[in-house]
Order: sequence, then structure tokens, then C-alpha cells
Amino acid sequence: VGYNRSEHGKAAGMVTTVLVTLAATLTMIQVNLLLPTAGRPPTSFVMNDLMRLPLGILTGVGFIGAGVILKRGELIVGVTTAATLWLMTVVGLCLGGGQILIGLVGTALALLALWPLKRIEAGLRRDYRAGLTVQVDGDTGIAESDLRRELGSAGLHIIAARVSLDRVNANQEFAFELRHVRGPQQTDMPPALRGLMTRPGVRFLKWDALQ
Repeated sequence: VGYNRSEHGKAAGMVTTVLVTLAATLTMIQVNLLLPTAGRPPTSFVMNDLMRLPLGILTGVGFIGAGVILKRGELIVGVTTAATLWLMTVVGLCLGGGQILIGLVGTALALLALWPLKRIEAGLRRDYRAGLTVQVDGDTGIAESDLRRELGSAGLHIIAARVSLDRVNANQEFAFELRHVRGPQQTDMPPALRGLMTRPGVRFLKWDALQ
């Protein structure tokens, strides 16, 4: 599941998914281990509900985690940090409840997710958005359908398109918002599109790599 989210460029990717799943697993293990140790004594009118302990603490930490998530334009940062805070709260619950081994194993798995797994995630090919602007002479016969075929053959999926017409020069300008799969460091124009510059009548070509 985490690989799928990372592949599609989502903010909560492989590392975040692993951390959240690990936190939930550790919480339930801790409660299951504590349940046999408490109950209702014969002289008591109160029944201890151990589930309230981890639920209350995790809910409070969830608000703290929400405070570290920031949106900067199209980029969302802080999701992994929030998941890490949540996980380490669960590790603290395990250690405080006496499950030292579970807490240590949870910490080791968290370090595995944050270091080796994060490096693997950073190198994955993902879906990214890009903008392409093409300006052509009005008498060249290049239509929007021709450009759509070119983009499709280059492996680019069109999200939105806009066409502008210059009445004075009869030039046309096509603006496309695209989705394509690339590596995190590959921001250059796809080689398949560079052939458009050699076509007669193409006056201007602009490629904008987005997040």
C-alpha cells in the first residue's frame, strides 16, 4: 500500500504508511498484554477500561502531529514527522507498560523505515505533473488532435488543456497540464517531445516540471 502511494506521488507514502501501521500494531499488542492484568475486583464498583489509555494519548498526540504538517504551494511536508511522533508515543506506552522488548523492537523497525526504507522511497519513479506550452503558426495545419497524439505516444497523460488564438497573426497557443512518470531528479523535457521543435510552424515550446 505504501509503495502504491509513493509511486503516485502522494504525501503519505511508503515510510509514513509503515510508521502508522506499526504504531497501530504496537498499541493493540500492548493493550492485549495488559488486559489480563486488570479487571474488576469483587469489592469494586468500577470496571477498568484499558482501551481508554492508549486511545486518549494517541488522540492527543494526533493534534500535535497535525501541527507539524505544512502545505507550501503544491508541496506537503511534515507527514513523516507527524507519523514518527505518533509512533514514538506508542513506543513510550509500551515501555511504560513494561513491554520493554516490544518497545525496543518498535524503535528498531522505525529506524529501519526512516533510514534504509526512506532512501529506497526517494529513488522510486512516481507520477508528477508538468506544464507544456506550444505556439504554432496558424497556417501550418497543426491541430490539437495532432499534439494530443504526440503527447500520448510520449507516455504523457493530459489532465487539462487550453487553446488560445492570436487574431492578428493567426497564431495558436496550446497549453497542457500533464501527468507523467519519472524519477525525482528527472526534470528535463522528455526526449520524445524534443522532436516537436523541428516540426515546421512550431514557434515556441516551453516545458515546466511541477511537483
